[in-house]
Amino acid sequence: MHDLVERLARGQHPIEVSLRPEPTVEGLKASLDRGYVLIRFTQTKGGTELGVPVDWGRSDVSAADFQQGTGHLTVAGELTLDYVNVRCIAKIQLPSLRGEGTLEILGAQ
Repeated sequence: MHDLVERLARGQHPIEVSLRPEPTVEGLKASLDRGYVLIRFTQTKGGTELGVPVDWGRSDVSAADFQQGTGHLTVAGELTLDYVNVRCIAKIQLPSLRGEGTLEILGAQ
């Protein structure tokens, strides 16, 4: 298994929501509405950006107030990283669009 996958699966790591052209709460809401969020692990070499398809059964937006730009949410979804099936779980603070995240290893592809 690749070192990056193992490292991101150990503990919590700093993340940020990756939005273009610039990060905004409105942009995050639009990404959630599309069912796909870009999460960037910031403390890897060059940063590691993952496209996370939102698993609504494991995600929680109940504490997020998108109108006021306050609160927090959890985005979870499964993807493949370096041929390993993983679940990304990102806890995001709305005002900063930053937080912490981890990977759960589900198995090799």
